[in-house]
Amino acid sequence: MPEPAFEKRFDHVLITGGAGYVGAVLTPQLLDAGYRVTVLDLCWYGDGVLPEHDNLTLVKGDLRDAETVRDAMQGVDAVLHLACVSNDPSFDLDPTLGKSINLDAFEPLVDAAIAAGVKRFVYASSSSVYGVSDALDVTEDHPLHPLTDYSKFKAQCEPVLLGKASDTFVPVVIRPATVCGYSPRQRLDVIVNILTNHAVSHQKIRVFGGDQLRPNLHINDMADCYETVLEAPDEAVASKTWNVGSTNHPVSEIAQIVKRVVEEAMPGLGEIAIDVEPTDDPRSYHVNSSRIAADLGFTPELTIEDAVRDLCFAFRAGKLPNSMTDPKYFNVKVMQEQPATV
Repeated sequence: MPEPAFEKRFDHVLITGGAGYVGAVLTPQLLDAGYRVTVLDLCWYGDGVLPEHDNLTLVKGDLRDAETVRDAMQGVDAVLHLACVSNDPSFDLDPTLGKSINLDAFEPLVDAAIAAGVKRFVYASSSSVYGVSDALDVTEDHPLHPLTDYSKFKAQCEPVLLGKASDTFVPVVIRPATVCGYSPRQRLDVIVNILTNHAVSHQKIRVFGGDQLRPNLHINDMADCYETVLEAPDEAVASKTWNVGSTNHPVSEIAQIVKRVVEEAMPGLGEIAIDVEPTDDPRSYHVNSSRIAADLGFTPELTIEDAVRDLCFAFRAGKLPNSMTDPKYFNVKVMQEQPATV
């Protein structure tokens, strides 16, 4: 990360979902920056993704449990709330479970943070709250049209948090684009990572549709954004909502990028083919992230190409074995193994 624009202003940060895809990158980054970090995570996707560190406390627990949350909040200055049942297929497997984690547990979590004296609460919402839009630039002022329960609950949590703002409690909402790239807790069920996995494993990419615009963000930029929001002064972030994305490409163009980078990074694989098929997923939107750049000076520095190269490096290094079959890379497969309404 480049030199931070702001000074470190908190000592102890709680990251819910800190052992997840983004959390497994963000947690060590904040530890390296000198923070004490508590991670609250059910660790559904496996243990061992976080480093051993004197300043790290892992609470393997459920954010729906009031006592667990209360204990995890002790001495915490700031909360980064990343935990959720992520993506629509995983959510749809058990809507009751998804609602209990993504919506029902949200306000009690915020109230517990306030009761514990937490000064800043950063909520990871989603750019999916916009649904389908023909607007050339979807800014934070664009009407929300969430299409699924997952995105509806993401949207519903935003005003709950912002309504708790006070002189001593600063809420912030982030609407990230689809994150891509390598993480110690790897996901291979998001678009750039899916296409890269198929290119490497089968030398063939399947594109469903192709014209849909999808916003993307390198996972390291996502972590940098959270650190920037954590370090910014209260007056710069209080009750703000920001889109955070890097590039908006049609799916067909993402496929071409993946093809080119994989062929360059792993020439032994030969030529990567692209097959185009119809899609029943019409989501298309061009997310504008200029507001956070103007307000905080945060601009993503990495690209889809960087994400694909990082994944290729991980494949070459043997860090992603059985990438097409191991359930741990696919949220929906892991969720299928969970007891109903855990």
